[in-house]
Amino acid sequence: MIVVNGLRKRFGRTLALDGMSFGVAAGQVTGFIGPNGAGKSTTMRVILGLDRAEEGTALIDGQAYRSLRRPLTRVGSLLDASALQPSRTARNHLRWLADSQGLPARRVDEVIELSGLGSAARRRAGGFSLGMRQRLGIAAALLGDPAALLLDEPFNGMDPEGIIWMRGFLRTLAGQGRAVLVSSHLMNELQDIADRVVIVGRGRAIAEAPVADLRRTPDGSVRSLEAAYLELTRDAVDYRAHSGEVA
Repeated sequence: MIVVNGLRKRFGRTLALDGMSFGVAAGQVTGFIGPNGAGKSTTMRVILGLDRAEEGTALIDGQAYRSLRRPLTRVGSLLDASALQPSRTARNHLRWLADSQGLPARRVDEVIELSGLGSAARRRAGGFSLGMRQRLGIAAALLGDPAALLLDEPFNGMDPEGIIWMRGFLRTLAGQGRAVLVSSHLMNELQDIADRVVIVGRGRAIAEAPVADLRRTPDGSVRSLEAAYLELTRDAVDYRAHSGEVA
């Protein structure tokens, strides 16, 4: 569903992406993890046409985002839960987005219920907690009933009930045949819900494999996803917290 191939992107002298390549398959949750500054958010922005790479391609069903007709019906995204007009109610925020894509008003009511916002739909979004804004962002991502979803740190701000809901919801979305890319720093959450993980560092993919394979050690024992991540990224960070030495 989503294929990223050879992305290179600079911001001034900073090389943000250095040949980033990976795939996100339909019917799976793909975790997207790496140190801060590894290129995760930039990659998502390139996929969504918000940034332009100097080299490489990022395709959704073989097409660049900019060439998609009614893009919300092809790919939904949550990059920043605070990207909303605070004076609008949750329902009006979604109605505005739906109208921009020619989507029926009934779809707004459907995603409100799917995201658990029924009791807050007529409240102004500016008064929402971060967890509630995350739910509103999920609702917006689902408006067009897309086959692909890109979610950046969707667990942020969620209380325990919200985290449990999010786990089941992401698995349900993948079970419906959607391609789901989830960026998160919460390894324990991805360990439980992701089918595959793409680990990135310094602008490129370091590893791309099923979670079960990454957790398996050479001697046949099983380690946590966090342990596998730390081993694979130890040479892809810009500092060493245990020694205080700058790399």
